[in-house]
Amino acid sequence: MTADGDGPAEEASGSVRAAPEAVDPSVIAELFAVIEDRKERRPEGSYTASLFDHEKGENAVLEKLGEETTELVLAAKDDDRAELAHEAADIVYHLLVLLSMKEMELADLLVELESRR
Repeated sequence: MTADGDGPAEEASGSVRAAPEAVDPSVIAELFAVIEDRKERRPEGSYTASLFDHEKGENAVLEKLGEETTELVLAAKDDDRAELAHEAADIVYHLLVLLSMKEMELADLLVELESRR
């Protein structure tokens, strides 16, 4: 998490925080709910709120997705598992912000993923 408690998570050690089986999959729904709350309330100092208010509009989020995608590719190329997880989380976070900007629901994404099973 960023200093204001939202946005991409950072860990000083660079290690992955918890074993996948120890993580509740509803964390994505909870994150989306936080994003929606930040969009609605726009608290000062919130990184998420700043993305909704950015002078570049949605281009700010699109640029972040591009940047994070490049970082993800480089982490994969370097076989850096911790960095790969970190950058993947950044992509998921910014993707959820974009979906919220486009007035989409998390269910829209989940239905599409379900259809690909």
